[in-house]
Amino acid sequence: MKNINRILIVVLLFSAYSTNILGQSKAQKPEKPNVVFIAVDDLNTWLGCLNNYSNTKTPNIDKLAASGVLFSNAHCQAPLCGPSRASIMTGLRPSTTGIYGMISDEKIRSENPATNGITFLPEYFRNNGYHTMGIGKLFHDYAPKGVFDEEGGREKGFGPLPEKRFVWDGFGTSDRKNYGRTSTDWGAFPERDEQMPDHQSVNWTIERLNKDYEKPFFMGLGFLRPHVPLYVPQKWFDMHPLESIQVAPYLSDDIKDIPQIGLDINDLPMMPSTEWAIESGEWKKIIQAYLACVSYVDYEIGRVMKALENSKYAKNTVIVLWSDHGYRLGEKGTFAKHGLWDSATKAPLLFVAPNLPKGKVIDAPVEMLSIYPTLLELCGMPSYDKNEGLSLVKLMHSNKPENKAYALTTYGMNNHSVNHGRFRFTQYEDGSQELYDHKIDPNEFTNLAKFPEYKKTIEKLKRLLPKTNEKWDKNSSYTFQPYFVKQKKRINGENESPVKVIGADK
Repeated sequence: MKNINRILIVVLLFSAYSTNILGQSKAQKPEKPNVVFIAVDDLNTWLGCLNNYSNTKTPNIDKLAASGVLFSNAHCQAPLCGPSRASIMTGLRPSTTGIYGMISDEKIRSENPATNGITFLPEYFRNNGYHTMGIGKLFHDYAPKGVFDEEGGREKGFGPLPEKRFVWDGFGTSDRKNYGRTSTDWGAFPERDEQMPDHQSVNWTIERLNKDYEKPFFMGLGFLRPHVPLYVPQKWFDMHPLESIQVAPYLSDDIKDIPQIGLDINDLPMMPSTEWAIESGEWKKIIQAYLACVSYVDYEIGRVMKALENSKYAKNTVIVLWSDHGYRLGEKGTFAKHGLWDSATKAPLLFVAPNLPKGKVIDAPVEMLSIYPTLLELCGMPSYDKNEGLSLVKLMHSNKPENKAYALTTYGMNNHSVNHGRFRFTQYEDGSQELYDHKIDPNEFTNLAKFPEYKKTIEKLKRLLPKTNEKWDKNSSYTFQPYFVKQKKRINGENESPVKVIGADK
């Protein structure tokens, strides 16, 4: 009897021990992290965490950057919303897809051999067991149907809008038959944050961060501001007194050494010119409005981060914040994106994750194309063999400087720009070139391409240009630059007359 009791005790102890071990193993098994994917439209690098230029105020983005890894030299694949976002979401370069201009979300995969079977970034997460949600401007419009399990949609346009524009009519000095109308304008409007679509998007996001999920989640949040029109409530303007504003680096004869094709691409008469802004006294006011919009978005990002910090998901969430391109605030003579210069292609990129360093800043050039593969690796997911970008995880953990890194931007077919740290090299479709040495000329004032002593540098950088240059996707159209409308028609063998220009920023 005693032996039987001893056996029962041993069995019970072993059972309890086994249950405890198995329970611990189950509890300790790493769960897939959640993802908060934040896109900010037209956000340049005038942030406190980057250069604090013109007394910008971005405490929440700065705090977020201090919690993870910030890239100070990240570049878009196209300096225009549509092709840039299509590249990020497909993981493919514009030169691979032929998507060089604006394109409907629903047509990114339509009849295009390169994208026909592509899996969009949010879809890849859903296919690997994630619950996906999205709201705001994520692709160019919002998102193709069915990409998200929960669709918050997007309010059309970039409102709310006053009854009349404050300053800029949207046409400038342009020939209205050949140029579209930009929504560029600036002023204090509306009265309250609650009237802004971005505020409603954040409310929607916070509501979902307070819910329970059976699966890990992917949350996409796309902000409209600081895309034009530069309208936010007055209190955000008050944060940036005009006397504190520092204007952008500018030379009146800066574009005298740029090839003709570069001038054609920079032909933006529907936008305010820097000379006009100087003469009218509006330059600082435009910058003030831009910084006000950035501070407003920073506040909304802060609301999201606070909600995440107070949620059960705080310790197991990967965050990425990015912008689709930069924005020129007077550089190279205008106020616009549209260009193959640093001020147009450079944009913020940062990652926060449980296993990443904190407060690290990486100066090596990187690409927005890397967002897709980087998120997959951070979440322990299998790589997607169609991604053309490289994961940045190894670089984020490395303590060695990356000397071979480069970033490639494409603007229209066969117009490419390579940022290789010290140098930026641009080659246009007609073979003309630009070269800038950022070590001695960070503002890209002097084109060095014609000087023979830089011939070897140019030859080295030319090797980095893409070997594939697809024709324009037939569904990819341009907005208001006649050069690109004509290029597409000429390259695709379409009738060049008349030039049809689609409306400006939607």
